Amino acid sequence: MNGVAIVITNFITQKRIMSVDDATKTKLEEGFKKLQGAGDCKSLLKKYLTQPVFDDLKTKKTAMGATLQDIIQSGVANLDSGVGVYAPDAESYTLFAGLFNPIIEDYHGGFKSTDKHPAKDFGDVSALGDLDPEGAFVISTRVRCGRSLQGYPFNPCLTEAQYKEMEEKVSSTLSGLTGELKGTYYPLTGMSKEVQQKLIDDHFLFKEGDRFLQEANACRYWPAGRGIYHNDAKTFLVWCNEEDHLRIISMQMGGNLKEVFARLTNAVNEIEKRLPFSHDDRLGFLTFCPTNLGTTIRASVHIKLPKLAQNRDKLEEIASKFNLQVRGTSGEHTESVGGVYDISNKRRMGLTEYQAVKEMNDGILEMIKMEKAA
Repeated sequence: MNGVAIVITNFITQKRIMSVDDATKTKLEEGFKKLQGAGDCKSLLKKYLTQPVFDDLKTKKTAMGATLQDIIQSGVANLDSGVGVYAPDAESYTLFAGLFNPIIEDYHGGFKSTDKHPAKDFGDVSALGDLDPEGAFVISTRVRCGRSLQGYPFNPCLTEAQYKEMEEKVSSTLSGLTGELKGTYYPLTGMSKEVQQKLIDDHFLFKEGDRFLQEANACRYWPAGRGIYHNDAKTFLVWCNEEDHLRIISMQMGGNLKEVFARLTNAVNEIEKRLPFSHDDRLGFLTFCPTNLGTTIRASVHIKLPKLAQNRDKLEEIASKFNLQVRGTSGEHTESVGGVYDISNKRRMGLTEYQAVKEMNDGILEMIKMEKAA
């Protein structure tokens, strides 16, 4: 690069960095002050948005227009957030690395800024089996992953036209699936409230964003561009434009993890042949929330562990030893219903898809042993 090109590049970069408007600057300052004054806030946002980091990032802006305000607004509004940040576009992970990198390292079990996520590897699915052949503990098993379409920003920067454009690409792609994956796409636009609620109650359909997503500007133009695809058996689902562009889900009753993971692997490979996904050599597959980078794999079971669950703190302590996460029956920010918990792998980065699922597999088998022995 010659000297003139360097000067021009530096000028363009500086212009972009300094283009945050006064209203956004004011919001940022107020939000930062609110975070610092919230003594009971335990989010990773508060932990890592120090004064030096804030001063370094507050005037930066991505090519698609994302600012630090877009990243932190949900965590500032919801001081009970566990993480508190979202990425408005792919570039945010590099431009705002001063905040994202330590959060990623903390959440993903020590994935450092110098580490590189391994290549995609679904491994030998046949090595897995049924977690609970007797059906005494595991009610259902689910494995899902998130994907973003290459060339599109994430929720806060998406236009209504882009939502609709992506939905058209996704629905036409899914209509070409065959065999066990063959099914139907249902757009939310025009869907009756009764059908919508039935799908939500069956854990098939997402609800309009919770307060964390609402504050992150992830629910604009609702329900435009949103929808659900499921196969005839309702064991394979794809959510379009909920939190991520795509949530690809395999699920069924009981504990047969082998069948569930094999179906997901087949589906992801088939969809990837038709749609290019947003991927980073260091971070793996890129998504809206930094907790879902890398493999983006979340393998989970709904499980009854009545003895271990008598003490929720103790249950979470046991789960953490196996890199597992405990949630309520309906997922994050919910309570257990009837003593049923949602337990899943926590780490998504620095390991392969197969290894992420295997962590859940091994941890659940150990927890069932402990439950039997208690």
